[in-house]
Amino acid sequence: MVAFDQNENDLADVATMFAAMRDEGEAPAAAEAETVKGDALNMPFDDGAFDRVIAAEIFEHIPHDTAAMADLYRVLAPGGIAAVTVPSWLPERVCWALSEEYHTNEGGHVRIYTRAELEAKLKAIGFEIGPHHHAHALHTPFWWIKCAVGTANDDHPLAAAYHRLLVWDILQAPRATRVAERLLNPLIGKSVVVYLRKPTGKSAG
Repeated sequence: MVAFDQNENDLADVATMFAAMRDEGEAPAAAEAETVKGDALNMPFDDGAFDRVIAAEIFEHIPHDTAAMADLYRVLAPGGIAAVTVPSWLPERVCWALSEEYHTNEGGHVRIYTRAELEAKLKAIGFEIGPHHHAHALHTPFWWIKCAVGTANDDHPLAAAYHRLLVWDILQAPRATRVAERLLNPLIGKSVVVYLRKPTGKSAG
């Protein structure tokens, strides 16, 4: 497993998580994991290096998103599967309306995708488009609250209370919230997930 990002602090957190999983015996004995820092427009990996890739909440940050998509195609092996996630159109549109800071800060979101636009760009690169779904509906109100009270205002009572709720939900996964999120995901899921396949017998687009 390789965790790839441009942010050294995020990679350090991932490395700590990997180490904790090994210490707790939560990772298979033969499993290997590493972190790599780099640019999504020119990843330091060989062509076809990976059979599976997850690109989670990346392309909305990159001005030249199609170049990053092409490099994702390059490092995926023929026949390989990728899962790409970006913020869903409606929840993201509300966030932009509530807070200019949310999308104008350094490294912030530079575009809002419709699923049709995302899939069209990926298809133009050469990917075969598979199924999709929405996820993380319970996270959407949290970001609406954050945008309303200030994205850096972590101590606001409402934001702090909702954050505690999300942490409790992640750790406990109670049936009631799992059912509620499944029902809400198609409506206000924070992310849309699109599954892709790289055809066999083709080079990077």
